[in-house]
Amino acid sequence: MSRFGDATAVTRLGGAGAPGRDDDGTPRRYAASLDPAFGFAEAINGGYLMAVLDRAAVDASPHEHPLSTATSFLRVAEPGPAEVHVEPRKTGRTVATSRVTLVQGGRPVVDALVTTGTLDRAAAADWTGEPPEPALPPIDACSGTEPAGDEAGFAGQVDMRFDPATMGWLDGNPSGRPEIRAWFRLRDPHEPDGFALALAVDALPPVVLSMGARGWAPTVELTWHMRAVPAPGWLAVHGGGRLVSGGWFDEGVEIWDSSGTLVAQSRQLARLGRGGPA
Repeated sequence: MSRFGDATAVTRLGGAGAPGRDDDGTPRRYAASLDPAFGFAEAINGGYLMAVLDRAAVDASPHEHPLSTATSFLRVAEPGPAEVHVEPRKTGRTVATSRVTLVQGGRPVVDALVTTGTLDRAAAADWTGEPPEPALPPIDACSGTEPAGDEAGFAGQVDMRFDPATMGWLDGNPSGRPEIRAWFRLRDPHEPDGFALALAVDALPPVVLSMGARGWAPTVELTWHMRAVPAPGWLAVHGGGRLVSGGWFDEGVEIWDSSGTLVAQSRQLARLGRGGPA
């Protein structure tokens, strides 16, 4: 498996009873090991955590794809051992829904309602809106950051090329609009799939940095939808916000694949960093 595949792998604990449950009828449990390389300092990236939860939900489901993941981040997840508990709410021919909880130290850290289904890889959209504007510049016209070494944290695991028009905050010249755009792919040989999309929807820096905000902006709730099976290659990630008020902001993301298909959407509610707006 790829580094990302290994880092998001879950191992079933106990037997396999009724769908989504162990032999004793309790919620199915999985062991996981949270990889510090998918975090910043001691905080593990929320998209990575959702990928772990989605893997467990799909394993406990008769369906192949994580169609909808509504996630509440309760505490900061730490690198190392964790458990994932999957409690089925409904299992049907089209979709299955489960409550999925990441547990560390006996306490819930992340809680999600995950709906799984199976998307038709060959299906064409009946209708789709226009791609977001402005479009991303070509990859070679975007700016990226190179990791300092093989284990250089999050930047060592993902290859992101940012639209320079949205990155002026790095030089003290924020654009004044909550928006950031970038090309995204994993650095290891892992082509985009539903679990990589979970990572990608939360891979951008907080869009409020483009308004001069400072500090860590913790996500409180994030819901993302998988809309199609992505084609191989780079993903175009467009992030923007609608309202910054009272210490809160929203961030919406659309992801388009190399074939020009809308493959994922997300919306999150987050707190401004303690530094506040500049």
